[in-house]
Amino acid sequence: MGRIRCERIPRRPIVRKIAVFVSAISAIIGSLLAGVVAAETIHEERSKYRDITVTEVGNRRCLLFNVHRGDRNQTCVLINDKQRLVFDYTRMSFAGLLLNDRPNSILVIGLGGGSIPLTFADLFPDARIDVVEIDEAVVNVAEEFFFFEETKNMTVFVDDGRPFIKRAGIRREKYDYIVLDAFSGDYIPEHMLTREFLDEVRNIMRPESVLVANTFSTSRLYDHESVTYQRAFGEFFNFKLPTTGNRIIITQLEPLPPRSQLVEKAQSLADRLEKYGVPILRYPSRLSTRVDWDMSRRQLTDQYAPANLLRGN
Repeated sequence: MGRIRCERIPRRPIVRKIAVFVSAISAIIGSLLAGVVAAETIHEERSKYRDITVTEVGNRRCLLFNVHRGDRNQTCVLINDKQRLVFDYTRMSFAGLLLNDRPNSILVIGLGGGSIPLTFADLFPDARIDVVEIDEAVVNVAEEFFFFEETKNMTVFVDDGRPFIKRAGIRREKYDYIVLDAFSGDYIPEHMLTREFLDEVRNIMRPESVLVANTFSTSRLYDHESVTYQRAFGEFFNFKLPTTGNRIIITQLEPLPPRSQLVEKAQSLADRLEKYGVPILRYPSRLSTRVDWDMSRRQLTDQYAPANLLRGN
């Protein structure tokens, strides 16, 4: 299907040892700097929403967004192994398959380089996949530089994710797997963090549907965001890895499955996910329901928005 537009990034030993140490450190630093210098910018543009840069070094091509504090890798692809997912957070987005491993309808909010929807399309060729991306320039970059292309069952909508979800709810549409990935380095659109938004997401879910949200593992909003998700969905899985600053929130309307069921499901999925580099067997032990936030914090709403909170209001 085509893209649909909706309205609307000789010495003495001690001296010798010191010299060897300094030489080793210099070599490491030089290597790192060489890697940085070797990164070639192959595309730059300024869209309505952000500065977009595509870089390439060796076998790796990366998309960077500059929204607020600086450039951040949004996604990368290995040119000679396009199916292998590069970033932890991207791989973590498939942990929701531990709850529902046979989605027939999938919604992805936020395209980036397109690795998440492309992986879903490869895993589930018969599933309907809707991708919503507010920035048409990102769609064009994904298509030109990151091997993204729509399939017969995948449609890209150039639209804001929230009104798209609201309209889908009005039409009584349901999705089996929902990925909220409108995350750009240090920024998530505030209207996609509120209780009202999460209630709209609930409206397009079945009891067995899975919501996977890519968000912050450390943030001034962490407590508030956690309280908001808890009040909207009750218990949820908090999925964090020490190698990334992201966390993945995973939840559904029906009660969460026990760990034994997660382990069993991981074993059944391991072979299918191996080519994408998803270490699904490691994930069940990382999914936690432990409350590690201040439950007395106020939930985020359209009236009590993150921008107000960060200003100290």
